[in-house]
Amino acid sequence: MITDALLQVASSQAVTASAVSEDSVDLGVARDIGAGKTLYMVFTCEVAATSAGAPNIEFEAIVASDAALTTGIKSVGTSGIFLKAAIVIGKQVVVAINPELLGVGARYLGARFNASVDLTAGTFTVDIVESISDIKSYASGFTVTG
Repeated sequence: MITDALLQVASSQAVTASAVSEDSVDLGVARDIGAGKTLYMVFTCEVAATSAGAPNIEFEAIVASDAALTTGIKSVGTSGIFLKAAIVIGKQVVVAINPELLGVGARYLGARFNASVDLTAGTFTVDIVESISDIKSYASGFTVTG
């Protein structure tokens, strides 16, 4: 996975409630960027999500008609719901940006964090990338004796 500072919509952003990313990518004009390769939004947890309750968190790729991501918001990809206990340091959640939905004519691309209850901590970096690392580790199945 290769990242680019100009395609980072959140950099160590503290998230304590449902929120949008601190930055957005300006596409220049409202355009369809869905043609070509699939893009992904990678949410990386830097400080584990904590709260007094047991929240669920959903990560979302969005487009909007303004840079602050407050007007004309449309979802173009979602992670599904994660329990707070699953959002630990180093956890990466990958959201595929649906190319069919990018043609909705919005100018700005960003991220949204949907928390079912307010958090007391949680920090995330969000990058837009063309390819993802999908590394899985499994037990070897071998036993060492001796």
